[in-house]
Amino acid sequence: MLAMSNFDLPLLLIQAAQESKSTLFHLPDHPQPYVQILLMWLHFLAGITWIGMLYFFNLVNVNLMKVLDGPTKGKVIPQLMPRVLWWFRWGAVITVLVGLTYYAMYMLSPNVRDANEGLAKLGSSSHANTWMILLVWLVILVLAFTIGFFVVRKVDNGWTVAAIMGVVFTLMAIAIVKWLDSSLSFHVNGHFVSYASNNRVFSIGIGGALGIIMLLNVWGVIWPNQKRIIAWTYNNAEQGTAIPAESAKLARQAFLASRMNFWLSIPMLFLMAASQYFPAFGR
Repeated sequence: MLAMSNFDLPLLLIQAAQESKSTLFHLPDHPQPYVQILLMWLHFLAGITWIGMLYFFNLVNVNLMKVLDGPTKGKVIPQLMPRVLWWFRWGAVITVLVGLTYYAMYMLSPNVRDANEGLAKLGSSSHANTWMILLVWLVILVLAFTIGFFVVRKVDNGWTVAAIMGVVFTLMAIAIVKWLDSSLSFHVNGHFVSYASNNRVFSIGIGGALGIIMLLNVWGVIWPNQKRIIAWTYNNAEQGTAIPAESAKLARQAFLASRMNFWLSIPMLFLMAASQYFPAFGR
């Protein structure tokens, strides 16, 4: 005797499919997760493009250009560099803008909201302000970039640049941590209350600052210098126009800025991962 009839089998299959759907595949029923995953996916995609081009420049292109003769460079540079630099600089823009949006909306703002709700319950008139926190954070990193901008223009030795900027970026990271901590910590009725407990806020606060400095290096040093070098190289190859002596200086500055970005990408990527898997910051 059969355990079930042929008529029962389709019903059991439908029921099993419904149960599998409810346990194995379930889409969110509100929009926030869709926005979050879209921003994160765009951030990853643009970031891979940007950092991939950065690594190509530093690990492949620099050594390649050293072995090419003048006529070959005249053919390769005007064709290769504009294409690579287009993806390089716009990948940087999208990475930073999307990452900054995600940081403000889904990392910093929840902490600020918790702080304000907690302070209201304690009867305190103090409050945290997301935009003010972001503004001062940006000022700190822009100051660090400005120092690097002038160092790259005035100092030719790469090791000296690295030593100076190592100190600058360390001080920047300390300043960011101190600022984020103080912005979310309060004295209420003689007691110290802190809402600066989210490792993600601190890790991305430092890593994101490094990323924005890298973006500013791209648009403030690397691209302007390379654009002129490409034009001079093209004119030299097509019209025989002499390449100005200034070209070597601009190429050196672009190289130092690019090499700075290369090394900054290492702690930046570490801090991106540490925000989730290495809780080194927070109370």
